[in-house]
Amino acid sequence: MAERKARKDAVRNREAVLAAADALFARCGRPEDVTMADVAEAAGVGKGTLFRAFGDRAGLLRALYEARLEPVREAAEAGPPPLGPGTPPQQRVPALLDALLCFKLDNRRLALALEESGNGSPYQAEHYERWHGLLRAVLEQVPGLTDSDFTAHALLAATRADLVEHLAGQERVPRERARAQLANFATRVLASEPPGELSAGD
Repeated sequence: MAERKARKDAVRNREAVLAAADALFARCGRPEDVTMADVAEAAGVGKGTLFRAFGDRAGLLRALYEARLEPVREAAEAGPPPLGPGTPPQQRVPALLDALLCFKLDNRRLALALEESGNGSPYQAEHYERWHGLLRAVLEQVPGLTDSDFTAHALLAATRADLVEHLAGQERVPRERARAQLANFATRVLASEPPGELSAGD
């Protein structure tokens, strides 16, 4: 019974921490200003509880990011069109990128804090690897596309948090314009003819 209560307390504490961190990042002007102490105080837990549950600030950021992103990812991996597998790849790729862009526009501070957390390469993060793998698998279904691995990296680069922050924050690009620009870019990439080989006389 005591063990079950401890597990319930741990789950409750985790949910309280994620909710507190969510609110703090939504209100903050600069992501780096939100500290573990701030989150612990807002959640009503000790700093030790916070570190035991998440390891460090980067671990907390990853957990919060994953919790928010999970519904989008579930729709992308197994949901209905246009994100899910029932959509032709030429339409599904722009839809996947649009979903990721909208997620980062809605979670600008959190996405920026995670990508700037300094814990190794962002390309080795679990969430990046899963999105890259999903996008690569869809790109492999596009006729004539020869390098789905690099193309997936290049398309995902257009949704990086620092670029999204620059466009939305510094350049004040309206949301719908940013979505249209990304869709046009993805469509052009998918429509590009693979470069032909040089003939012997060239």
